[in-house]
Amino acid sequence: MASGDFCSPGEGMEILQQVCSKQLPPCNLSEEDLLQNPYFSKLLLNLSQHVDESGLSLTLAKEQAQAWKEVGLHKTTWLRSEILHRVIQELLVDYYVKIQDTNVTSEDKKDFVWMRARLQQEVEEQLKKKCFTLLCYCDPNSDADSETVKAAKVWKLAEVLVGEQQQCQDAKSQQKEQMLLLEKKSATYSQVLLRCLTLLQRLLQEHRLKTQSELDRINAQYLEVKCGAMILKLRMEELKILSDTYTVEKVEVHRLIRDRLEGAIRLQEQDMEKSRQVLNSYEVLGEEFDRLVKEYTVLKQATENKRWALQEFNKAYH
Repeated sequence: MASGDFCSPGEGMEILQQVCSKQLPPCNLSEEDLLQNPYFSKLLLNLSQHVDESGLSLTLAKEQAQAWKEVGLHKTTWLRSEILHRVIQELLVDYYVKIQDTNVTSEDKKDFVWMRARLQQEVEEQLKKKCFTLLCYCDPNSDADSETVKAAKVWKLAEVLVGEQQQCQDAKSQQKEQMLLLEKKSATYSQVLLRCLTLLQRLLQEHRLKTQSELDRINAQYLEVKCGAMILKLRMEELKILSDTYTVEKVEVHRLIRDRLEGAIRLQEQDMEKSRQVLNSYEVLGEEFDRLVKEYTVLKQATENKRWALQEFNKAYH
């Protein structure tokens, strides 16, 4: 088959899928596999023209069908002989039991002429009983019919059984096709399910990342508000302790002390400013300048001490 003989994409895929599902059952190939391997698809189409649904070549399939036909004929011939043999055997057994249970003479026991004359009729009667038994087994409603009706039904029983057998074979073929279709759909379903699970996992990850950032922001705001509330609570506890520790009289005394300290600091700063100006004026002097520096240092140290005392006082007061 040349490349130009290849079918259209839609028809080609349909034919290839039918070939893979019916004529080549082990080839469970999807449409994507066939599209990705065009030369292999072409090989499958060429191969399908030389094999049947069982995988045999057309020549071997024809020879096999002929062989099965011959086997059927030999089997039918053998079954006829086997049935006659068994029926005659049953008649002989029944005849032997009968002559053992009845008083017959030795001459009667050696009367094979009579038995040979009755053999054909007895065989026919036995075969008729067996046919009627088989008919009643296959069709229980025939048990109440007359022998004429039963004989007519027995005449058509073979065709009925062949039809039922063909129906069973057709049902098996349909079941096989349905099983292959089910396997194909199961494989497709599994692939779709895997893709859905992958997509769902990706969506969950993306959603989790988005919600995680929003959750972190909300948690940060919550912690910030909680920290502010804790600071306010600590400040309230501190004020409560101060209010319980210092009375109105103590607070007034502390205010007077603070005012005096602040006044002393202001005076000290004024003296320090004057000393700084004097230092700036007499920095060219020698020993006199050193004396002024020491005096300035003492004043600065005293100012720092008083400022520290005021700060500690303010801390204790607040």
